[in-house]
Amino acid sequence: MPAGFSSAASLCETAGVAAVIAHRGAGGAAPENTLEAFRLARELGADWVELDVRRTTDGVAVVHHDAHLDDGRRIGHLHADELPDYVPSLAEALEACEGMGVHLEIKNLPDDPDYDSENLVADAVAGLIAAYLGPERAVVSSFNVDAADAVRAVDPAIRTALICGIVAPAQAVARASAHSMAAVHPFDAMCDAGFVRRAHDAGLAVNVWTINAPERMSELLVMGVDGLITDVPDVARAVVDAA
Repeated sequence: MPAGFSSAASLCETAGVAAVIAHRGAGGAAPENTLEAFRLARELGADWVELDVRRTTDGVAVVHHDAHLDDGRRIGHLHADELPDYVPSLAEALEACEGMGVHLEIKNLPDDPDYDSENLVADAVAGLIAAYLGPERAVVSSFNVDAADAVRAVDPAIRTALICGIVAPAQAVARASAHSMAAVHPFDAMCDAGFVRRAHDAGLAVNVWTINAPERMSELLVMGVDGLITDVPDVARAVVDAA
């Protein structure tokens, strides 16, 4: 089982070792959200991979951060077989993440150009987690709690997390708790010792993004964070192992 996880309901109940979570794969050394980046993350010591999930018009879950391709075409308006080779299906990505846990961020906000109010990608995500990971190796995260809730409605065993930017700590923790989430993923600038304590007191794990400076990694480990989401998993691995 990857570091930063346990068989218990809460991600806080770990052996005390923070997880190294490779942001979009090893995004600092390979093209992000590609099969190459995911495989490299494992070689560089990542416990987990974080990747971005979108849905094509024919219902295929694929991995890409932005709603548009570099050529301007909108993923939500394309069939899966129209996508360039560098955009993997979620199934291909999960195969490439063998041996690691996976944080699956669902990209589906109301201001997205391909926003889906029905969160239709949830069925595909839950099914692929069951086929490739099992709930013990997966966390579904989103800025949109409805998107995460939709996955848990399909499979209540799948754990979810709230991604948050600059918001009041009490608001972030209360929102995650109200939706029975397992974790919060705060932006680095909003994470301090008080935030970590508040989240842990509520039974929530804390995985911080995006941390690339080793000095900041060390500071966060002292605060007791549960995971470091980073573009440089080899650097994070060294810092965590030395702590």
